[in-house]
Amino acid sequence: MKLRDLGGRLGASARYLVDYRRFAQQQQARRTSFPPLSWSDRFVRLGDATKLTEFDRHYVYHTAWAARVLARGDGSTHYDFGSLLYFATLVSAFRPVRFFDYRPAEITLQGLQSEHADLTAIDLPSDAVGSVSCMHVLEHVGLGRYGDPVDVEGDLKAAHELRRIVAPGGDLLIVVPVGKPRVCFNAHRVYSFEMLREYFAGLELVEFSMAPDPGKGPDPGNGPDFVENADPPTVAQQDYACGCFWFRKPEAAR
Repeated sequence: MKLRDLGGRLGASARYLVDYRRFAQQQQARRTSFPPLSWSDRFVRLGDATKLTEFDRHYVYHTAWAARVLARGDGSTHYDFGSLLYFATLVSAFRPVRFFDYRPAEITLQGLQSEHADLTAIDLPSDAVGSVSCMHVLEHVGLGRYGDPVDVEGDLKAAHELRRIVAPGGDLLIVVPVGKPRVCFNAHRVYSFEMLREYFAGLELVEFSMAPDPGKGPDPGNGPDFVENADPPTVAQQDYACGCFWFRKPEAAR
């Protein structure tokens, strides 16, 4: 641990002790409904007193983007494959959701159905589902990280299956890390824009939006943290940006 980090923790620890004593004194003086503080009940949090609320840019922006897309829909059942569980539970407040994961979640909630699925062999008919999402998932398939078999073409197989099940006229939301293509085993892959278009060849790209790397947006230093209808060539300037692809299967595919 660096001396600066050690000093910061010592300072935060000292503040904790001062705050603990001050709170205990106030509680005793005002006789609140809670029992007196007990040292055995302490739950110490030292790193949360930040100037700004910190958040994961990828997971906040892509779920906000997808929820807005789905809110425009017709209210029919949405099928999600492995995206953030928080996303599926929130969307289920305004339209039914079937949530599939290799490691299914044991969750009971009105409007939400949680099930197992192997993305490389989805047990659903072709051309059957009108609304599908698979966000920050494709990059993991086949790397073994989540207990799935190691398969160098796992993401390609998953893309084929997702493309297969979408109904003509239906929508498919895909989110992956974009930038310089590479495999960061066993965490994830990073894709170029062109790779994703090839993975989902035959589908129309309705929208491409992106949460660029800090300082690598259209207006570095002043630009938005999330760029709607982003310019695809800017992906090549990224290292680990969040690419949001809204695809639609043409009616002619029927």
